[in-house]
Amino acid sequence: MTTTDAAGVRAPAWRGGFGRLWTAAVVSRFGDALRTAALPLLAVRLTDDPLVIASVTACGYLPWLLFGLLGGAIADRVDQRRAMWAVDTVRGSLVACFALAVGLGHASVVLLIALAFTLTTLQTLFDNASTALLPSLVSREALGSANARLMTGQQLAGGLLAGPFVPLLLTVGAAMPFTADAATYLLAAALVASLRIRAPEREPRPAGSTLRAEIGEGLRALRRDRVLRATCTATLLCNIGMGALIATLVLHVTRWLHTGNAGYAAAMTAYAAGSFSGGFVAQRVAQRVAHRIGRARSLLLAGCVQTSSLVLMGTVRHLGALLVGMTPLGAMNMVWNVNQVTLMQQRSPESMVGRISSAFRTASTSGAPLGALLGGAVAGVYGLNGPALFAAVLFALAVTSLIPALKPDVSVVEPDDGATTAHVKP
Repeated sequence: MTTTDAAGVRAPAWRGGFGRLWTAAVVSRFGDALRTAALPLLAVRLTDDPLVIASVTACGYLPWLLFGLLGGAIADRVDQRRAMWAVDTVRGSLVACFALAVGLGHASVVLLIALAFTLTTLQTLFDNASTALLPSLVSREALGSANARLMTGQQLAGGLLAGPFVPLLLTVGAAMPFTADAATYLLAAALVASLRIRAPEREPRPAGSTLRAEIGEGLRALRRDRVLRATCTATLLCNIGMGALIATLVLHVTRWLHTGNAGYAAAMTAYAAGSFSGGFVAQRVAQRVAHRIGRARSLLLAGCVQTSSLVLMGTVRHLGALLVGMTPLGAMNMVWNVNQVTLMQQRSPESMVGRISSAFRTASTSGAPLGALLGGAVAGVYGLNGPALFAAVLFALAVTSLIPALKPDVSVVEPDDGATTAHVKP
């Protein structure tokens, strides 16, 4: 079900399936943010070894590199709604058991690492299934608004609201953030299970078809589509740049700008506020721009703004310049994400959304840790403002890599039966 606003932009109706999916996504992100903030604090209480503490965070990336493509292939095989509520039920149960262990004083670093790894492994299936499920709930014309509303709600819950709750919950007990996270998983599972949608019809798989072969089909589909291929390359470059910036931002603020912890908190707040406002920009403005000039050009515009912000941050040695740069950087990151995901959903064959989505996510995740390592090396060789300028170069390359996607009349789906090919603006 969709509605049309005063400007003629198609938007999903809140009543019905989309409203429940939005609520489930926002509630779950709130719980994830509580757990993500509490895990390092618990790890510090259990060990003083920086490498071991960092391993807890690293386990949040590793499963995407190992199982991301597999999760996408499975998401295309199964009923996505059932997969989502089943995964959230399992995750809720695991976190509840972990909260019990913490409450009884049986938590350990090994248990923390195992939990982080298992939850992210399950997330590879959940996230790809949710991306593939959304087109079943809203029309393709409303996907841009739907993605913007989902991401804005998640940013509000995870980026702005969850943070202040962690200290309050910790005053009650070390297990409370994890207990709350378990409750959000189970609530989200119930909401998704209540969706009444018909699973999309799929053609029977060829006899002897394997997950490996189906993953290969998804990768080939991504490679054949000029727009998706260029967008994936650009997203990977941007994530390398963001990884370099975020990993060294504390050094940029405290040692290059000499503004201490307060400056770092201000910078992160500016980025979070920019991301939140970017959700409204993506929904109210970017969709109208995309309707006129195409989503690939909207990505290019967002990338240009981000490049300028990074240059400002890396050249002007003042906290005000950093805050001015971080705000549009966060806003345009949200605009980029909304348009990139929508473009992928609109251009992917229905039977391959999960696999193409997993290729995007795997590339994105691999870029962040690589960028973090490169950012540290650049800061050591070229100075503490070097990572911001390094990120600006990568964003400029990302914008350049989008040029092949700007050509008009690119087919959305390659027909197999000689039927007329549909064309849209990239």
